[in-house]
Amino acid sequence: MKCGDRIAHLREKHALTQEDLANKLGISRAALSHYETSRREPDYETIDKIASFFRVSIDYLLGRTNQPDSILDQEVREFVDNLELSDEKILEKFSLTIDGKKLSPEETRRFIAFVRAERSLE
Repeated sequence: MKCGDRIAHLREKHALTQEDLANKLGISRAALSHYETSRREPDYETIDKIASFFRVSIDYLLGRTNQPDSILDQEVREFVDNLELSDEKILEKFSLTIDGKKLSPEETRRFIAFVRAERSLE
């Protein structure tokens, strides 16, 4: 099931019109219609609003799981919340991606250096 199908399903399950849901999310009815018909993809902020409104996970909306309320267990949540990207062991075990393309180890190091440089300017 596509993201748009899941949004439409959740909206209908809660007996909301497109106008009702759009108003609650702070978006136009036309935008919601485009999302539901998969003509456009919602941005992260909108996906987050939809997930929060319906109390489902973002993974459910994106079709990564069929369990709408899957919640990370405490150990996994702590790991994700405290992930240190500059840890070489992490970089060896996990790959980082941008726009669906895996970052090379060198790109990852440059990315970390960029963030550090930005922070030093604050």
